[in-house]
Amino acid sequence: MDIQNEEWQRKGATLSDKTARQEFGLTQDEIYDAIDAGKLHYRQAAMHGNPWLRLLRREVEDLARSSHGDRYVDGRQARAELARVNREIKRLRTELAALEERRSTLSSGLGE
Repeated sequence: MDIQNEEWQRKGATLSDKTARQEFGLTQDEIYDAIDAGKLHYRQAAMHGNPWLRLLRREVEDLARSSHGDRYVDGRQARAELARVNREIKRLRTELAALEERRSTLSSGLGE
């Protein structure tokens, strides 16, 4: 596999244009302008007939830092990470509640 394709294959190295807008606060026009200027590389993708752009995360981050500044990007990334952590906590709490219910059912069946 050549070096250029390696980054496209690595987990977490790419993101969609929608995620770039949400996570880094970029507009669709900023993304298209950066693509036209050669600052962003992209690959076209589609899921269930809906087209979207795959972008390299490091290039999107560099674009956002140059457009909005380091502090802004760091804040946006922290908020995105906090949202991911909160979702994971909620999922784990739901799973824990189901396991506790299952444990209670099994314990009562054993007469404990």
